Amino acid sequence: MSKPPLDRAVASRVTELTVLVLILAMLVVVIVELPREVFDAESKSFFFAIGAVGAWRYSWWLVQALRSAWYNRRLFPRLRAEADAAAEVSRPPELYVLCTSFRIDPEVNFRVYDALVRELVDYGVPTTLFASISDRTDVDVITHVMDDHGWPGNVEVRYMFQKGDGKRSAMAEVLRAISRRLPAPGALLVSMDGDIRLEPGTLERSLSFFQADPDLGALTTNNSAIVTGGDATREWYDLRYAQRHLVMSSLSVSNRLLVLTGRYSAFRADLAVQPDFIDLVENDQVEHWRFGRFKFLSGDDKSTWFWLLKNGWRMRYIPDVYVSGFEELPDRRRFFASTTDLMRRWYGNMLRTSDRAIALGPRPMGMFAWWSLVDQRLSMWTTLIGPTVALLVTLFVRPSFIFAYLLWILFTRGIATLILAWQRGRYSLLWIPLIYYNQVWGAILKTYVSFRFNRQKWSRQGISAGEPGDPVAARRQRHMGHLLHGFAYGVLLFVLILTTGVLAPPDRMSLSIARDTGVTGSETPENVNRWLSQVITTLPDGGTVQLPAGSFRVNEALLDALENGETIRAERIDGADGTPSTTLALSPAVAAHIEGPDGEAIEDTASCTPETNCALTLEQRRLPLVNVRLRVEADPIMEAVATAGP
Repeated sequence: MSKPPLDRAVASRVTELTVLVLILAMLVVVIVELPREVFDAESKSFFFAIGAVGAWRYSWWLVQALRSAWYNRRLFPRLRAEADAAAEVSRPPELYVLCTSFRIDPEVNFRVYDALVRELVDYGVPTTLFASISDRTDVDVITHVMDDHGWPGNVEVRYMFQKGDGKRSAMAEVLRAISRRLPAPGALLVSMDGDIRLEPGTLERSLSFFQADPDLGALTTNNSAIVTGGDATREWYDLRYAQRHLVMSSLSVSNRLLVLTGRYSAFRADLAVQPDFIDLVENDQVEHWRFGRFKFLSGDDKSTWFWLLKNGWRMRYIPDVYVSGFEELPDRRRFFASTTDLMRRWYGNMLRTSDRAIALGPRPMGMFAWWSLVDQRLSMWTTLIGPTVALLVTLFVRPSFIFAYLLWILFTRGIATLILAWQRGRYSLLWIPLIYYNQVWGAILKTYVSFRFNRQKWSRQGISAGEPGDPVAARRQRHMGHLLHGFAYGVLLFVLILTTGVLAPPDRMSLSIARDTGVTGSETPENVNRWLSQVITTLPDGGTVQLPAGSFRVNEALLDALENGETIRAERIDGADGTPSTTLALSPAVAAHIEGPDGEAIEDTASCTPETNCALTLEQRRLPLVNVRLRVEADPIMEAVATAGP
């Protein structure tokens, strides 16, 4: 397998060392503060947030990783040998290149076309290069490149000026121009962006796969990045390409892909000039129950992919061929805002197309590729379960749970990035926080876009589309999107609150206590043995039992309930902090298990404060009592039972 270009942008050693120190410092803090019982097998909150959902998500990711390794190390070497052998026998009769540029820096433009023309000369096939440009300066640059190469005889250059309404119309014009030339049988089309540099051997090592496989409709290659920006930006791009490499390789086992990347993809020319193919590129649209019919602004690579998918053509990823993109964030000074804009556009393209692809069913693409599309819709919600549960448990049950979650992040993302590095051939410690950022913030953006995917914006072109022209209708659509999004996440949040025990439905005893203390204001102590024993044994580990204000009676029935083998989960018992206060009337038997503020057993009364708390001692457990007034008095009911005759 060939190596990526040496000039791709990566983080500096100083940055890597700084990240290493920060990760080690965080690891020390997490281990020191980690609650001992958080990994208890009976910790429902932990195993729901980390175990069940995490096992599902990472088992699917592991399947993708194993398929990727199988493709790169077993299947692809055989395919490469077949393609190389086919290249020795024949080449396509002619080649068409569609290169779209929109306000590309002249220096970048020169490097792109210089590499492209050099590749066309080396490949030696009669080629028509359609330069879809936006400025007269582009013509000067291309002319300069052709002069440097002596205007090679096998390369014809045609200029087509864009309308300025997006890439789709520019591509459609070129495709119609190619169709009028009546491409010869076996001719190929390369579609690429104007900021992509072809590395030496790109055409020869990628287009040969069409000669080896007559059922192959399109292919795309590996990517690397030449980034203008800081270290975080450089590694963000390289991490995305590493993740792309893994998923593309995995899908290629099924002879399908999830996108034909617009940076560089190749097609059979006779497919690309089909009228319905061209129409889909130019006028792709969707009918939605809430948004009506609207056209797609960007995402031409999803349209070409869907046409081939629908018509049953094979697609392939070529992992040992790299093309290098000149990447730059829309605003390099604002990493978060710029990456958000890019991800929102990418995810919008994905969501606008995936519904209709899923509707095709598994038949035209196979079960694995079909389920990968379904998983894209599920994962944006399941990814949010872990951080949401961690936040709920940390805020309402046990603050130290956040350290367990941080340890989980470091462990799982560390393993994931190591697997990516194994297949990518390099590693960066910045990948650990960046992959978490991509997953969680990406999931939030996907859910956001899924309720508003008619809203489209292309930052480089400075154009937007999708919303109604009427401001009132557009505002109504936005408000409905906010409402539906809030309702969907509210349902998820409510389910997680109930599942983790943060909010449990009140039982009859709780309602009785609330009624007696809050409504009637009765001073007669209410018996709370059953309620208190249930709460102590059913709370999430480390939770606090919160007693309301009022007077309550506790007798031997509490001790009997807690000695029946139930696991004590509560960490402490708190009374009401204020006026009125919480008072517990203890039977003598219960008082014998209470340590007063002075460490001695309670004989009469005691006041348990945060500074001088008391404790209920049960075998090896000690439950502190805080903000509670205690008094020892005989329970009339228990006395009556004890003195009753046969």
